[in-house]
Amino acid sequence: MKKSLVVSVLSAAMLLAGCQVVNTTSGGAVGVERKQYMYSLLSSQEVDQMYAQSYQKTLGEASSKGVVDKTSANAKRVQAIAKRLIVQVPAFRPDAAQWQWEVNLIKSDEINANCGPGGKIFVYSALIDDLKLTDDELAAVMGHEIAHALREHSREAMSKAYGIEMAKQGASALLGLGQDSMAIGDAAVKYGLTLPNSRGNENEADLIGLELSARAGYNPNAAITLWNKMAKASQGGTPEFMSTHPASDSRIASLQAAIPKVMPLYQQAKKS
Repeated sequence: MKKSLVVSVLSAAMLLAGCQVVNTTSGGAVGVERKQYMYSLLSSQEVDQMYAQSYQKTLGEASSKGVVDKTSANAKRVQAIAKRLIVQVPAFRPDAAQWQWEVNLIKSDEINANCGPGGKIFVYSALIDDLKLTDDELAAVMGHEIAHALREHSREAMSKAYGIEMAKQGASALLGLGQDSMAIGDAAVKYGLTLPNSRGNENEADLIGLELSARAGYNPNAAITLWNKMAKASQGGTPEFMSTHPASDSRIASLQAAIPKVMPLYQQAKKS
């Protein structure tokens, strides 16, 4: 057997042995059923802990600069909307109700928001102010971000990076090449926490976020007006949010197709 073939076989074996097939959430009314491949030695708890440390560091730096907003009307809006959305997460993932959720509004000119692993949320003031978001539109953004955390998209991307780097390391060892093992962790963090989400992951977050906001009593049609506002904002330069959440031509069409599936949930929530 040629050495290149040996490398390929062993690399594939390493990837298969190190991965487990999971589905982090139930499908919901929107039907997100894709199976995910997670690196078994990279647990949800480890990723949550890693991100919690990063979150606290960022929060501490923001606090020292006096840009953490706890008292404004927008800060209260963010907290109230987050509370209503978080109540709905067991519909997709029961264990997420026990996460140590944190929600903070940061005074910043960045048009951005994020919910990291384990339920750590940042919303940046320019997102609300510059786009003049309604509560329904803000719920659409936050629901989308929460969906990324529920689906563990960061861990999934990190798992992919770990698998690729481990395969490279195994190949390098067989070929007699040097390989810094720290590159594995570096690549995992890069892929999991900094690079844009895939189009498939974005679609999942759109759909789950749409259902979360509908269940929380926010009009799902606001997702359409939100992305129209995002598209308009992109004409004057790329907002930070769009750099990590790449738009696609089919995004609004996909949301429009899913709205009838969640509208009964919204109507029921409004009655109750």
